[in-house]
Amino acid sequence: MSVTGTLSRRTLIKTGLQGSAVAGAALVIGFDVAARAQEPEKKVAINPLKAWLRVDQNGKITLIYSKSEMGQGVSTSLPMILADELGVDWKDIRVEHGELDPALGDQGTGGSGSVADMWLPLRQAGAAAREMLIGAAAQRWNVSPETCTAKGGAVWHGDEKLSYAELVPAAAQLPVPAFDKVRLKSPDEFEYIGKSLPRTDIPPKVDGSAVFGLDVRVPGMVYAVVARCPVFGGKVKKLDASEAKALKGVIDVFEIPAVAEGVHSAGGVVVVAETTYIAMEGRKLLAIEWDNGPGAAESSETLRRQFRKLVDSSMKVVLNQGNTEQAISNAPPEKKIEVDYELPFQAHAAMEPLNCTMHIQSDRAEAWAASQSPNLVQGVIQTLTGLPPEKIQVHTTFMGGAFGRRYQWDFPTEAAQIAKRVNKPVQLVWSREDDMMHDFYRPASYHRMSGALDADGNITGWRHKYTSTSIAEMFDPKASPESSEVGLTTQIPYLTKSYRLEYLPAKSVVPRAWWRSVEASVIGFVMESFIDELARAGKVDPYEFRLRLIGGPREVNDALNPKERPLETARLKGVLQLAADKGDWGKTLPAGQGRGIACHYSFHTYVANLVEVAVNKGAVKVNRVVSAVDLGTAVNPNGIHAQIESAIIYGLTAALKSQITIQGGRVEQSNFNKFTTLSMKETPKIEVYIVPSTAAPTGIGEPALPPTAPALTNAIFAATGKRIRRLPIQPGDLA
Repeated sequence: MSVTGTLSRRTLIKTGLQGSAVAGAALVIGFDVAARAQEPEKKVAINPLKAWLRVDQNGKITLIYSKSEMGQGVSTSLPMILADELGVDWKDIRVEHGELDPALGDQGTGGSGSVADMWLPLRQAGAAAREMLIGAAAQRWNVSPETCTAKGGAVWHGDEKLSYAELVPAAAQLPVPAFDKVRLKSPDEFEYIGKSLPRTDIPPKVDGSAVFGLDVRVPGMVYAVVARCPVFGGKVKKLDASEAKALKGVIDVFEIPAVAEGVHSAGGVVVVAETTYIAMEGRKLLAIEWDNGPGAAESSETLRRQFRKLVDSSMKVVLNQGNTEQAISNAPPEKKIEVDYELPFQAHAAMEPLNCTMHIQSDRAEAWAASQSPNLVQGVIQTLTGLPPEKIQVHTTFMGGAFGRRYQWDFPTEAAQIAKRVNKPVQLVWSREDDMMHDFYRPASYHRMSGALDADGNITGWRHKYTSTSIAEMFDPKASPESSEVGLTTQIPYLTKSYRLEYLPAKSVVPRAWWRSVEASVIGFVMESFIDELARAGKVDPYEFRLRLIGGPREVNDALNPKERPLETARLKGVLQLAADKGDWGKTLPAGQGRGIACHYSFHTYVANLVEVAVNKGAVKVNRVVSAVDLGTAVNPNGIHAQIESAIIYGLTAALKSQITIQGGRVEQSNFNKFTTLSMKETPKIEVYIVPSTAAPTGIGEPALPPTAPALTNAIFAATGKRIRRLPIQPGDLA
């Protein structure tokens, strides 16, 4: 399969606005996707360096977008949004991932932001194009634009009709209306938004025509793998590559160092060969003596001892409101609790292992990357080669899962180091073991929670002492760790008379970074487990306790995140009530079974999950999960259901099965035989209920994950009376 570049934005604006023998006249509108949809009061300026809507003289409609399709379904939902405003059939809109252009700014995809980012500017662009086409038709007919309507890819005036294809040349000559002045359609005018439509990316994935990173083939390309030190931070001490070099099909064997200056790789020994198989076989023949370095002293147990020592110490006070220490110390013993929660490192374990294809020449470079950030890939190449950005072309492919892992620079750095040496297109491939043992993991963390209640069951004090292997410190030792690690802990939806948050980072050689739902996956478990424990201490139903104490909102987060949109109390209560109602909260279950509930606000979305479990002789079976979600307008409910189901399964896997443990500075799990995941047989019935809304859509790829684990462990407590505070559930925890 040959992969070639598509039309660049520079070429597009030139041919689109000036016309050409190939494309002819076209109506081209550039627009800015930087403004989030949840900020409708912000005026969105026309910026032709973010995304493009193009209607050509044949009526063909193309949306050229700077974000990536990595399974979240944007290639379906974005045409739905545009089709409703533009007045065309959504199937007639083609979505292309635009080529990287340094003037575009960040083209990264993450944070559950694809639809949320595009909602308002895409509607405005569609409405602007519609008005221009109507204006061209009105001029042709010599009538008022107000007497014309646009639908079905045409403009109508009574029984008269002009297709968009006929109108494009004239419309392209009209000025683009101010985006904040165009009329946007009301929800009752939508034809597609809100309907469950089939995913357009599924057929090519089924028939094999979709191009993932591993599918890239470039004439003359070779293949490479890297042998990395199994101990984090280690390096080659002695190498004998004679046997590997003697293997037929092996082209070269050489070392690459770990590099700094804003880019990173683990370093190691590269085997370049005619095929990936030969490269991997050659790697097996390498005789390497490793210098493991100081990282060999680290283990999960030494890290756990460090965590406990830190939470026992005086920590940095991040926020302090009221007198928490006095409130807790003055409370009677039966009205206060102090408990510790612990979460391990987690691997991303995306279905498609990491890979990157690259060709570096003396005067230019080209890359094909399954990356969440083509800008990052370009920056790595620029740093390592000195080439200017305009000489570096990056093509973004489909991705077989990402979950934050493909936002890292280690694999493109290795590819660039290799490509500089071989002077041919080279495809770097990671094996599953490489992917599992050299990830940037979700940080391990430890939390000491203290709380107290008054006689009426109100929270008088809430204290959170928190330590983790800091993400911020990983990437910038001078950074303030709490700015990254504890930001989400400060958005507490429950009323408390005093609150104290403390944090200190732990030292670790283990690489760590963003994992699906980032800090919310940790904070959701801790906060929603602790509120359940407070409810039990107050002898109050956990659901009723939450419902009574959700209030305010408690916006202590403003001290750290003044730009963060505050939590809306009614919406969080709404999903909590919906999940409880649909999940039969309060109805009797047989012995050994239980229900748990949890809610969380993240990525501007409100989710409550209810879990039903059965526990038999220490074995947990999840029978049912009910999820209620308020994400504003549900553009494509079909895609939303898939995202929620995926996040719940991902969360259940992390709670019930998977973890990354360290021994001797290396990961103990190398494949799915030890890093186990939820099987189809183990997957429970999942029910998804979407709160009807006309508000702008918010994130959905991640928000259903944070309340999953606490709803599960709260259900286990309801069934057994045993509280799970350390994930994943360990053998013997429920024996």
